[in-house]
Amino acid sequence: MTSQSALKLDIGHDELVIRQRYEALSIANDVVIALWFLVGSILFFWESTTMAATWCFLLGSIEFLIRPVIRFARQVHIRRIGGSGLDPANDF
Repeated sequence: MTSQSALKLDIGHDELVIRQRYEALSIANDVVIALWFLVGSILFFWESTTMAATWCFLLGSIEFLIRPVIRFARQVHIRRIGGSGLDPANDF
């Protein structure tokens, strides 16, 4: 069994649902990061949109800061309800 298919149910269904919600939030954040950098890259083709491109790169960088915040919030949430919150096999 690979780590992707491993499932940890220390405290039952609640921990699984919480992990899935935070993973979905992390995936959505990654998509937003990719969009900021893609749009910023496209905008750099024209000198007239260089300022907007720079802002897109700044926003993408800020989104990168949100990634560890999501992981930390997930760990705190799972520990608060009684789970381990530290299973590296389920990190995203």
